[in-house]
Amino acid sequence: MPCPMCKSEKFYVKDPEDQYEVYEFTLKNGNPVFEDTKPEFISSQGHDYEVYCNTCVWHGKINELA
Repeated sequence: MPCPMCKSEKFYVKDPEDQYEVYEFTLKNGNPVFEDTKPEFISSQGHDYEVYCNTCVWHGKINELA
């Protein structure tokens, strides 16, 4: 699932408690695959968290990519 604007497949999410902490991931079969460890807040929010493209200015909910 690439970015709707630039077709990049790399994204990130911001930690809700520390906006400077980011977690990078790619999507495989509609599911995020994180480069390091999966952040704890992801499982509590389900598919309703804000994601950002790692290449361009697009951002939105992860379910907009699926």
